[in-house]
Amino acid sequence: MGRSAPGMTRRVFKALLGSTMLMAAGTAQAQTKDPIKIAVIAEAQALAGASIPQAAQLAADEINAKGGLDGRKVEIVAYDNKSSAADSVRAFQRAASEDKAHAVIASYISEVVLALQPWSSRLKMPFITPGAASNEIPLNVHKDYARNKYSFHGYLTSAAQAQAVCDAAKAILAEGRQMKSAVIMSEDAAWTKPLDEGYKECLPKAGLKVLDHIRFSPSTTDFSPIFSRIEGAKPDVIVTGISHVGVQPTVQWRSQQLPIPMIGIASQATNATFWKETNGAVEGVLFEMFAAPGTNVTPKTAPFAEAFKAKFGNYPSYAGYTAYDEVYFIVDAIRRAGSTDPDKLVEALEATDWEGTLGRIQFYGKDEPFTHSIKYGPGLVSGMMMQWQGGKQLAIWPEAVANGKMTFPSFIKAGTAAN
Repeated sequence: MGRSAPGMTRRVFKALLGSTMLMAAGTAQAQTKDPIKIAVIAEAQALAGASIPQAAQLAADEINAKGGLDGRKVEIVAYDNKSSAADSVRAFQRAASEDKAHAVIASYISEVVLALQPWSSRLKMPFITPGAASNEIPLNVHKDYARNKYSFHGYLTSAAQAQAVCDAAKAILAEGRQMKSAVIMSEDAAWTKPLDEGYKECLPKAGLKVLDHIRFSPSTTDFSPIFSRIEGAKPDVIVTGISHVGVQPTVQWRSQQLPIPMIGIASQATNATFWKETNGAVEGVLFEMFAAPGTNVTPKTAPFAEAFKAKFGNYPSYAGYTAYDEVYFIVDAIRRAGSTDPDKLVEALEATDWEGTLGRIQFYGKDEPFTHSIKYGPGLVSGMMMQWQGGKQLAIWPEAVANGKMTFPSFIKAGTAAN
């Protein structure tokens, strides 16, 4: 072949260069429009866990309806872990390696979350729990920040929950009903060990002397001996720490007409289907929540609860509120970071200041013991005491969010109302 003219060579080079630049720009644009993938690993068959993937999907649908994040769709990749730590680990590995998730929302069971923390570190995968409570989750981040910084505790620690229950018990029971004593009744699980320690410390300060402390196996089916022991101690109230169980002790409490009210953490009672699950035996049970239907914790609380019910037929459990918020502030963190890079995303999540359904959400820093856990307190996320009445969950404390007044079934000895 003959030699090309210099001018033609330059024209061909410019054309090829322009074509390459257009292809590169097109590829970059396509990449920026790739979906933001959030994996959700949850106990889809459990009362408290079923709301997690549903609420996450609802949040993603709302974000996508408004154009996503700069045109990028938010995609939820859901896995049912069957309440198994082993299944959760396999799902977590798949989320990272096969489904290319950018972040993971995982589990309301503390043992599961603790099993996932090492994998979050190895895979550099930002993940957050919507409901596990164990103090060890944020304490692990504090003890080895460099390794465990990818873990976030998107719910309140057991210590914070104990304090929230004590704050309510002081106001509505010790001061409101002149009650003076309590028995602690908790399932034997990782999350209840610090919860019970918190109860033993703060209940006396709230004016309730602890007469006994009972821990039972989550596989317990007959609570008659436990209730007999409690009745023998003659406390004014039973303070609970139950999550993996709920139906059985509630039904037996009612059928045995135990004349002692129950208050505390009862995760299954937070689900709107619990009335049906217990055939109404939950009437009068008091349980802690941080957001609930019909309450004005923030302007987002009630609208989310109603949207969830409209889509799924019932109100969410406590973990539904947190999962919904988490999708929103993960996407917001990606927006602020300008990237899905894990380390940049961690930095952005640490700077979270987001008004969600639970309140104003911020995380404790690496110099604080509960690193990467949601902050508890006035103006942030603080608790409210709910009570089942006539098939409904009503907020009875504090007054600022209350939509009902405390009342008990006739078989309950409920103390003397303060004048």
